[in-house]
Amino acid sequence: METRLQKLLTGICSRRKAEEYIAAGRVRVNGVVAATGARADPARDTICLDGKPVLAQPALLYIMLHKPECVVTTAHDPQNRKTVLDLLPPGNRCFPVGRLDYMTSGLLLLTTDGDFAHRLTHPGHQVKKDYLARISGQPGEAALAAFRTGLFIDGRRTAPCEIALIKKAPNSVVRITLHEGRNRQVRKMCEAIGHPVLSLKRTAIGTLKLGDLPKGQWRHLTPQEILLC
Repeated sequence: METRLQKLLTGICSRRKAEEYIAAGRVRVNGVVAATGARADPARDTICLDGKPVLAQPALLYIMLHKPECVVTTAHDPQNRKTVLDLLPPGNRCFPVGRLDYMTSGLLLLTTDGDFAHRLTHPGHQVKKDYLARISGQPGEAALAAFRTGLFIDGRRTAPCEIALIKKAPNSVVRITLHEGRNRQVRKMCEAIGHPVLSLKRTAIGTLKLGDLPKGQWRHLTPQEILLC
């Protein structure tokens, strides 16, 4: 996949220095002097600085995983529990974008691109995340209204969230949309309105939808999906 040339050169210098090298005409791609803003594919193109081939960063990885329950969202677990990296082929040295707790299933992204992860997780970007939760009992209108305006959990009020009742009691199903990423936030909010979570699944992050990806399976994001994030 083509990537901006200065980003590919950050394996040997800073991004600012890479931009200076390109502007000075010292960088060539397949023998042609690279222009400012040029892009290259490290798997296909030969990149040279002052006539010498340089080792570009490996191609960046962008993976969507349908995380099952009872899997830890870390690279290593001191308790030797299965981690999300155990579900990927060996050699995929990517890192999770945010977290899903041990008993939560659904959409989890993994990448080697720190900028991509920052865009999706930084609070200032307010990327929405969708969940389906099966909860105990049926929340009334007052409970739903409180959920939408914000609840106090861990001593702080949550930002307003969206909640819709999909299936009614005895155990209801609700669709929840929020942009915060506080620890176990959906579970704590449901407990705060008196309807604890029985099962929880994340179905979307921003424009990315889990769709029909089977539980425990993964796929690469398409170039269009990456650009739209």
